[in-house]
Amino acid sequence: MAANVETMFYVRETPWHGLGVKVASAPKSQEALRLAGMDWKVIQEPIYTGNEEKIEGFKANVRDLDRKVLGVVTDRYKIIQNEEAFAFTDELLGEGVRYETAGSLMGGRKVWLLAHLPHEYIITGDRISPYLVFSNTHDGSGAVKVALTPIRVVCSNTLNLALSTAKRSWSMVHTGNVKDRLKEAGDTLFLAEKYMDSLGKEFENLRMKKLTDQQVLDYIEILLPCEDDSTPQQVKNMERLREDLKMRYFEAPDLQDVGKNAYRFINAVSDFATHVKPLRKTASYKETLFSKTMEGNPLIDKAYQMVSAA
Repeated sequence: MAANVETMFYVRETPWHGLGVKVASAPKSQEALRLAGMDWKVIQEPIYTGNEEKIEGFKANVRDLDRKVLGVVTDRYKIIQNEEAFAFTDELLGEGVRYETAGSLMGGRKVWLLAHLPHEYIITGDRISPYLVFSNTHDGSGAVKVALTPIRVVCSNTLNLALSTAKRSWSMVHTGNVKDRLKEAGDTLFLAEKYMDSLGKEFENLRMKKLTDQQVLDYIEILLPCEDDSTPQQVKNMERLREDLKMRYFEAPDLQDVGKNAYRFINAVSDFATHVKPLRKTASYKETLFSKTMEGNPLIDKAYQMVSAA
């Protein structure tokens, strides 16, 4: 298991991010908590100096399982327990929710879950499955984030385009009335239907934008540039990546009937961004790949901006 992953499970096939321990079927929330190794709570305790003087205004977030200090936060920080995250998703998605993956990163300082939304979409002939990603930190370093991530089923590509016409993510800080804010997040996430409708319309627009082979080659050079001061090895590495992306556009079997257009190009870039082997395989590259399901992938966004502006 990768260096930053503490505990995690996934369902059936190895997911696109390649993390976790396999289970046979998508579990409900209580079982998912246990399988993910997230059935623990965070408690807040006062902090003292070496002279046993209480440090005012700050507390330590401590995991009850092993007394591990996850982070130091201000008095205003409100804890959202792991079970609350699952309860929120249960309530939001209803009886049909099943958890595809969930886990703990960096010794419990960051946790997430990925749930398959009950409804699927057929867009431009492709089956698209929407997923809900919930991410939280217990060390005070980040906000609670909830996002919709559509996956193209045939190849497990993420298609979380940054659309100007519809919102796909929401976040909140750990202050104020957290439970009320979670209810607001639920209202926001009900806009998933609007996002998927907008995504479908945008895919149709992209299919109408024809691309010549030369345009595709030019776009690939822009996406994967060689700097003027690149070493011969760096040039060779970049050429390998470019050839990989070209193959995904020109030769991918699942794109042969799509036509030569911007939709095909976006799918090829998504396939590349989701599945390509990095030039340098760091200990945390799989976690970084997974995090892009929440934040969006800059390479896909750049490709989308280019073809949209053409």
